[in-house]
Amino acid sequence: KLPTDSNKTKKITVFYSLLLLKCLQARYSVKVFYTHAGCTLVALNPFQPIPDLYSLDVMKEYHCAPQPKFKPHIFIVAEEAYRNVRGQLEPVNQSLVVSGESGAGKTWTSRCLMKYYATVAASSSVVKSQNTVERIERRVLDSNPIMEAFGNACTLRNNNSSRFGKYIQLQLDRCQLLVGASVQTYLLEKTRVACPPDNERNFHIFYQMMKGATDEQRKEWKMPRGQRFTWLPKSEKTLEEDCFHETVEAMVHLGINAERQRQIFRILAGILQLGNVNFSSSADESQLCNLDEQSKDFSQRAAELLCVPAEELQTCLRVRTLKAGKQSVLKPCPQAECSMRRDCLAKVIYAQLFEWLVTFINNSICADESMWCNFIGVLDVYGFECFHINNLEQLCINYANEKLQQHFVAHYLRAQQEEYVSEGLQWSFVKYQDNQSCLDLIEGSPVSVFSLLNEESRLNRVSDTKTFRTRLEKELCGNANISWDKFSKEPHFTVAHYAGKVNYQIQGMVEKNKDPVPPELISLLQKSDNPLLHQIFTDKETENPTNKGLSKVTVVSKFKNSLESLMRILHTTTPHYTRCIKPNPDCKPLTFQKEEVIMQLEACGIVETIHISAAGFPISYLSGLIRAPVFLGVLTCLAVVSQLDLLEDQRKKILSRCAFSIQCCWLRYQQRRRHARQQAATLIQAAVRSWLVRRKVQKWNRAAAVIQSTWRKWRALLKSLAEAELDDAKDLVEEDVSALNPVIRERGSVQLANIQEPVTVRGWPMGLALASAPSITMSLTATGFQKMMSVMASLNLPSRRAEYKVETNQYTKGLASIRAQPKGSVKMHYQRSPLLYADRQPDMKTDVTGFNEILLEKTL
Repeated sequence: KLPTDSNKTKKITVFYSLLLLKCLQARYSVKVFYTHAGCTLVALNPFQPIPDLYSLDVMKEYHCAPQPKFKPHIFIVAEEAYRNVRGQLEPVNQSLVVSGESGAGKTWTSRCLMKYYATVAASSSVVKSQNTVERIERRVLDSNPIMEAFGNACTLRNNNSSRFGKYIQLQLDRCQLLVGASVQTYLLEKTRVACPPDNERNFHIFYQMMKGATDEQRKEWKMPRGQRFTWLPKSEKTLEEDCFHETVEAMVHLGINAERQRQIFRILAGILQLGNVNFSSSADESQLCNLDEQSKDFSQRAAELLCVPAEELQTCLRVRTLKAGKQSVLKPCPQAECSMRRDCLAKVIYAQLFEWLVTFINNSICADESMWCNFIGVLDVYGFECFHINNLEQLCINYANEKLQQHFVAHYLRAQQEEYVSEGLQWSFVKYQDNQSCLDLIEGSPVSVFSLLNEESRLNRVSDTKTFRTRLEKELCGNANISWDKFSKEPHFTVAHYAGKVNYQIQGMVEKNKDPVPPELISLLQKSDNPLLHQIFTDKETENPTNKGLSKVTVVSKFKNSLESLMRILHTTTPHYTRCIKPNPDCKPLTFQKEEVIMQLEACGIVETIHISAAGFPISYLSGLIRAPVFLGVLTCLAVVSQLDLLEDQRKKILSRCAFSIQCCWLRYQQRRRHARQQAATLIQAAVRSWLVRRKVQKWNRAAAVIQSTWRKWRALLKSLAEAELDDAKDLVEEDVSALNPVIRERGSVQLANIQEPVTVRGWPMGLALASAPSITMSLTATGFQKMMSVMASLNLPSRRAEYKVETNQYTKGLASIRAQPKGSVKMHYQRSPLLYADRQPDMKTDVTGFNEILLEKTL
């Protein structure tokens, strides 16, 4: 543990600065661009493509590793945040804060993070959602080219500098699959549209159109080859970002159809045509400013592209409408105001088009709130800026960096030392650069730069730079972070930021804060025949400073509110810091300049981070787990780190044995619990089966009882019918049998084997009786041997081909009743009786012999 007394603090800080610088330089020389420094990942920009450094195989290697102990990489930070979401560690939501100067590689780092999460979510998706994940992944990644084309530009420090801030929320469902995303933007530098800084370019999209348009598109946009535009400086410079086809392809993937693209590009072409419109003062101030023939031609082109009347466009640019009560007075504008109105028209169109694009992208990629439960945020904001001329834009940008630096200080530098004290360690606080006083100067209450600037902007008068400077000096003289150069020709003030001092020019700052838009221009755009331009400005309220007064929202107020909303989100998430370092100011590949690097390291608090980590303990554990990685570059600590590996090996062995014991106990418990559940399930199944069988048997018994009861009733009914039809003895006794005719007796008798006398049978012909269906009646009279005749009267006559066979069914069917043996003749009546073949009709074509011949005789 290193000493931390006040006498040695400065020397220790210098020592760590030089040590860190030497370490970074050595790693940079062997093309190792990432280094862990405390809780922060330091990323050095190589300024050239590095093959296979961000390939899919590398992503899978970091994602599939049991523990992320690979060499430092941006994917380690991404994987740590992703595993925190999977482990549901509070706070579950994560934020990746990417900071650094302009040109340090923040945009590229953010792009790599988004691609990593899209790949991880897609690789872990299930089959049924694979197409959805790929579609969302494609749209999330395709939002980058569009945002960079419309929001990035080539500056002196960076070929692809973000001229706006963005916070991207990658939305994850309960399975940690990517289901959507949302984009929040902050402070687009719209003044670049009409006033590009010296030796810098306008936004990328204009150069993409100039270099990637087809001849047909050039004709439609009125941009012939060789045409030069005032607002497109450095157009001869070719960059990798000038890829028009990639931007158009991304628009298609996000759902912007060809007609909507055509409307967008016509608007952008109209803005370029406006930049070539120049005004000249008239000899008479009461007359409108003059337009030469070339400017009239450009204004005509702009009007056609913006789909507004050309004469009305020229009038709105040169005439101001003043309201006096209910009356309106038209007043010609001077040359400077005409140029200002032209620039204002271009800026408001571009700013509103950019907002529409952001809204469209969010509608395309954002998931419903019910579909996602956690998010990983990626913050990519403009880096700290200090140019030769700095104005309101740089003040807001540096203010945002001050807020992020304060967040870093509060989260690690202050919280880490307070944790040492709470754990009972003997600790004397390490001094670090706290930027709270600078933030009080910019945004504090009741008096600050922002408050004074808003008061000056809301006054209905022309701003005076000297008066405003005097008021700043009077009200803020007590703050040590602001100073003035009294001998400077241009009024300005100097703010001591955490990254260094910056001179801000007062000239034009108040007007930029007002951001006035003449109502005539808004009314003109609302009348546009371009559907997109008309849609954008239809709902936009006309901002009139005279009517709104103190209620007007200024630029700094709007930016401050949006930034405070962002900070509230960051405070509710687990932050992960990545500091991008620019190794040289000229963006030369693999060139390391010590002065440039050490200035950035000291400004962003990396040196203090290492100082606090080293002044504490090289490795800290919390409940047996590594709490945070630290920078170990001190030579005297090398022996400790060897010893640390031995201790780690022993610790892993003990943890393995403990884990094995826990697994054994857990498996034994699981096996016993599984066995108990099986026994319980067996008993439950046996009881259920027994209950089902008893229930089924009961049903069978009830059904059998019903069948038996019904059968008994049916048997009783048959018995009663049989007795009524066959056993009516009284009728048989009382019946008087008449004497038979000799002819009938001869032809209607049956000769039995054991009886010498023929037995007389008298009845209707059987064939005629059976043919009289459905009601069949047959009368049969027999004398003697009543028992046998009763059997013969119940003959079964099966129908066979070519013959009839006489069979009795007494022994087979059990239907004949032989109990009744009356003395007289027996009468049997058949009305669909239960006899099996009582309703059969014999075949009259066959030869019938024997007893059937007697029964079928028609003459009887």
